Amino acid sequence: MYEARLKESWPAVARRIEEARSRGGRANDVTVVAVTKTHPPAAVLAAYAAGLRMCGENRVQELVEKREEIDAQAVPGLHWHLIGHLQRNKVRQVLPLCDLIHSVDTDRLAAEISAEAVRLGRTADVLVQVNASGEETKGGFGVEGAAEAVARLGALEGLRIRGLMTMAPFTDDEQVLRGTFRATRRAFEECAAQASAFAPDYLSMGMSNDFEIAIEEGATMVRLGTILFGERQQ
Repeated sequence: MYEARLKESWPAVARRIEEARSRGGRANDVTVVAVTKTHPPAAVLAAYAAGLRMCGENRVQELVEKREEIDAQAVPGLHWHLIGHLQRNKVRQVLPLCDLIHSVDTDRLAAEISAEAVRLGRTADVLVQVNASGEETKGGFGVEGAAEAVARLGALEGLRIRGLMTMAPFTDDEQVLRGTFRATRRAFEECAAQASAFAPDYLSMGMSNDFEIAIEEGATMVRLGTILFGERQQ
């Protein structure tokens, strides 16, 4: 089921990504995180077979369960991302399972990840989440203070900041979407210029409904689920 769908959906999505890069005049590559939220492990394996190597999960429990099943099949070179909100009391459970955490949205969460990374004797790769839309329902640091937040968090031991992440409003208003992505890109550029601990590897913004606009505005990583796998299962 999933392999058949991806044989159609992924080439079409890849073409749209390249066309968006061209329209935006972007030279950077775009990394795709295949979001398998509510889909079974078969979706992860199908994405892998299609050539996608980054799998994103929103919920900690799903991440734990899928990793257990996929790891038992010894799939090499698959990278796992936690893209949803992370509670501090879940950090110890999540950190050994993740290659990248997208949603570091508070100082307290960053400190918890730092402490656990030090305890494990490793470095945790993270993205700092910014709230570029100003919506109260979304977490993250304000774009105006992003560079200061990144400098502060980057000083924590065991934490490596690989870029920024944002979530745009769920809207069809192109100008609202562009404004959100543009503000995040400017914050990303300021962080790269001002924060020595910032590695400008990933600007994670854009999902199934808005990824082309995000790429045109500078996204280097997009998080795609529905457009690849179909509607979420309950």
